[in-house]
Amino acid sequence: MDIFSYAFMQRALIAAVLVGITAPAIGIYLVQRRQALMGDGIGHVALTGVGLGFLLSTNPVWMATAVAVLGAVVMELIRWYGKTRGDIALAMLFYGGMAAGVMFTSLAPNGSNANLTSYLFGSITTVSPSDITTIWLLAAFVVLVTVGLRRQLFAISQDEEFARVTGLPVRLLNLLVAVTAAVTVTVAMRVVGLLLVSALMVIPVAAAQQISRSFVTTFALAIGIGVAVTFSGTVTSFYVDVPSGATIVLLAIGIFIVLAALATPLARKRAKAAAVAEEGCTLEVPPARATADDVRV
Repeated sequence: MDIFSYAFMQRALIAAVLVGITAPAIGIYLVQRRQALMGDGIGHVALTGVGLGFLLSTNPVWMATAVAVLGAVVMELIRWYGKTRGDIALAMLFYGGMAAGVMFTSLAPNGSNANLTSYLFGSITTVSPSDITTIWLLAAFVVLVTVGLRRQLFAISQDEEFARVTGLPVRLLNLLVAVTAAVTVTVAMRVVGLLLVSALMVIPVAAAQQISRSFVTTFALAIGIGVAVTFSGTVTSFYVDVPSGATIVLLAIGIFIVLAALATPLARKRAKAAAVAEEGCTLEVPPARATADDVRV
């Protein structure tokens, strides 16, 4: 049975690869900013958009994108100007978004909460040609932002105050990160689902950090891991008949465990090599007192 002979699987694999690229690409900035759960909150807000799509008989993906972007902007505005802490704002988006999504879906003509299942947990084999076009467009935006502005986004992720002093538009870039994360959530919802999308944004990055020592290497390795788990997870779900979203996330966790196990001996080896190099430098440079004695002689 050739998996590539089926048109629906060709679309599924294309969508999987695009998600494998985009999710870690924005996820690395969220991890650096200590906002690993941001994708989770946006995912629940996007559920409101899916429900509105059913209610208004429009494309749920585009509607989810619009609502998720709006929710991400509101989240940033609350973080800037509101007295409420960020975690409370995230909780409000988390529960309010889910409740509104369920409500709108139930009010839709012939609506049923069962319609939300494919968006909550992913249903990659039901990706349509129009979905592929949408995913392509949204993924191109995410890659353009995360790669084209990588230096600026890295700067604000590491130290906002320093980035502000250097003249970077910190608030605008923060807003751009939030919007890009929202777009990524809607790109990934048909592949891994809104409830699991945050895992694909965070776990490949965390896995790459186990063995990488630089941002660029971590970025590239995280995307490689993302593509590997989404592609292999989709193929596995086809042959084994298991949910694609759950399979992809479990494979990502498996890679994280393997790399974490390899990281300890690798760190020890690096530390030993550094110690040997430092000792060698110490032996090559004579003590200051001995040099002074030699001069006096």
